[in-house]
Amino acid sequence: MTHVVAEPCFGCKYTDCVVVCPVECFYEGEQILFIHPEECIDCEACVPECPVAAIFHEDNLPEQWADYKQLNAEMAPNSPSITEKKKPLAEG
Repeated sequence: MTHVVAEPCFGCKYTDCVVVCPVECFYEGEQILFIHPEECIDCEACVPECPVAAIFHEDNLPEQWADYKQLNAEMAPNSPSITEKKKPLAEG
């Protein structure tokens, strides 16, 4: 099982979640973060850290954001790893 970064992250890209991830499974896109589904250990440490509630367990992903499961799986392996907090896009 894995967690998925969904629509609320798009355009804000807070990185509070990446610093608590014990396996460093977050990857950075231009407008959104991604979780690598093969690296996520389902610990849920990232979920309460997300200030915009953008991280969901794949089984609880809202239907309107179902496509984000595949997007995370496709984009994470092709994006740079992120392990340190950065200034979010939402704060300019």
